[in-house]
Amino acid sequence: MTESPAKRQKLDGPLIGTHNGHFHADEALAVYLLRLLPNYANSPLVRTRDPSILNSCHTVVDVGGEYDASRNRFDHHQREFTTTFPARRTRLSSAGLVYMHFGKDIIAQQTGLNKESEDVNVLYEKMYSDLIEAFDANDNGIAAYDTSALKAADITKKFEDRGFSIASVVSRYNYMAKGTEPDPAKSKEELQAEEDARFLKASAFTGEQFAAELADKYQSWLPARAKVHEAFSNRTIYHASGNIMVLSEGLPWVDHLYALETATSTSTENQVLYVLFPEGPEPDSKWRIRSVSVEGGGFDNRKDLPDAWKGMRDEKLDEISGIKGCVFVHASGFIGGNKTFDGALEMARKAIEL
Repeated sequence: MTESPAKRQKLDGPLIGTHNGHFHADEALAVYLLRLLPNYANSPLVRTRDPSILNSCHTVVDVGGEYDASRNRFDHHQREFTTTFPARRTRLSSAGLVYMHFGKDIIAQQTGLNKESEDVNVLYEKMYSDLIEAFDANDNGIAAYDTSALKAADITKKFEDRGFSIASVVSRYNYMAKGTEPDPAKSKEELQAEEDARFLKASAFTGEQFAAELADKYQSWLPARAKVHEAFSNRTIYHASGNIMVLSEGLPWVDHLYALETATSTSTENQVLYVLFPEGPEPDSKWRIRSVSVEGGGFDNRKDLPDAWKGMRDEKLDEISGIKGCVFVHASGFIGGNKTFDGALEMARKAIEL
């Protein structure tokens, strides 16, 4: 991975424009994404709603009432705007627009991969679904769930999470100025400069999250595809049902497993229930057994580890399970451990039958 944009000593690239005033996560990320590209690496930024200034900009995001990629205009607020990412239903924000047009270039530039490669295309789709789409939905007021259906089902939140998102962090940057009222001793230009500085901090924050997500997907998630495919193909070695999958190392397997089961039309009775993997690379490493979550179900599992094992450890778990070398089973039943591979495999086999 290449490094994120550092301090720009000479801002002589194409001028980028966005609006001033209250800022949001989508234009903060859009500006950062543009500046990842060599053509915009040294681009200055102007934040204004003055049409005459915006008209002088090479590229404008999130303001101006115009979407025209041929003219580098990327606003989404106009009434007639309905553009979505390919095969998606969420209306794009300025972040999604910039990503849709420049995402593959950015991924290729950041990873060193060929822009036309299948790997870039896979990462392009994955980064949108796992990160960028949430920016689009947030800015367009689209909830992850049908709120009317939740209300009809009398489903309420267990806790408040409004301050836990990237968007909420960006929102806080709007209010980092000292005091509640503008300092009357400061000029309009000084106040605008302070606001612009807060925007740049927010932009850097969103960019750091993008860079971290891309690094994870490129360095861990993407290489795991082939390894999970091999493990999935060999799973009947460990149990005739195919309910147990064994990995030779810890790696991101969940997405790949769901995709493989869908691609192979795996029946419910032959889905993977438990995944085994070593805790570390050492030959004598302990092994983990992980219950597979229901796809889209969060913490709900296809089959928990047995209730009698939950919250038990060491010799007590050995006694209850009848299996030697047990280390623990989490109280919620989603994960457990054994001192050896054979022990973890026996735990998985017995759990299937209970």
